[in-house]
Amino acid sequence: MNTPRFPIGDAGPSPAGPEVASAAPVPRARNQRRGNVVRVVLRRPASAVSVGFVALLLLLAFVGPLVAPHNPDTQNLANAFAGPSWSHVFGTDDFGRDVASRIIVASRITILAPVISVGIAVLIGLPLGLLAAVRRGWVDSTTSRLADTVLALPALVGALAIVAVLGPGLVTTMIAVGIIFSPTMFRVVRGAAVSVAEETFVRSATAIGASQRRILAVHVLPNIAAPLMVQVTILMGVALLVEASLSFLGLGVQPPDASWGSMLKAAYASQFKSPYAVVPPGLALLLTVLAFNTIGDAIRDAIGVRRRA
Repeated sequence: MNTPRFPIGDAGPSPAGPEVASAAPVPRARNQRRGNVVRVVLRRPASAVSVGFVALLLLLAFVGPLVAPHNPDTQNLANAFAGPSWSHVFGTDDFGRDVASRIIVASRITILAPVISVGIAVLIGLPLGLLAAVRRGWVDSTTSRLADTVLALPALVGALAIVAVLGPGLVTTMIAVGIIFSPTMFRVVRGAAVSVAEETFVRSATAIGASQRRILAVHVLPNIAAPLMVQVTILMGVALLVEASLSFLGLGVQPPDASWGSMLKAAYASQFKSPYAVVPPGLALLLTVLAFNTIGDAIRDAIGVRRRA
């Protein structure tokens, strides 16, 4: 008969003194660890610039329509494929729309799409990973085999299959991407939680009768937050690439809404008339994915430095 890795909540109520005494310094130590990670990340020039770039995208996501130099949906066929100028910094597209304005307005999709997909992946992978690490046995075997099955599918092919059922659109596309990402999140959470379950402080908390909810909230989740943060930042960049790929195929954001992927599709279709058109959305996509990956690498390195210290 399989038993949980740590039998949370089975020892009954415990005296308030030992539990309170052991948990009292936790919030202060946790805040100090977070502050150290933030300082290490911001101290590196590359990661500091990346954080500033993502912050700029967040700002444009809220105020983009207000600061865009032109209406991103206004067409001027007489001025199609215009080159860069003072009036149109990045030129115009095949319908004469201002490319710079569309890139600015599309930054909302750039932030919203990864947040939706990674959020769904966390909502699915985090509880299942914790459940598999805590219960072990057949629960762990079943969830792990399901995760392996989904991971065996190529991400883009799996997303295409789900979008074919749910229909095109930003929300359905990101739901599909989130489902495809959830096994990866499950693996990260399960591996980190199993490692934490072997620690002495978890066994001590179990011995004094701490409840399952308390051990998960106070001991397990804070100690798996670091690898979880790294995985989230990396998946943000991957989700943006998948969203751009699906929009390029016509399954993501639908016209007339602007998306960097749909802009790349239009630029690709007109590459012989305007070879430059692919540069602005492609460069914006490249810089954003690079910023997310740089932040993830900086967090990982900061966590490594803290552990070695």
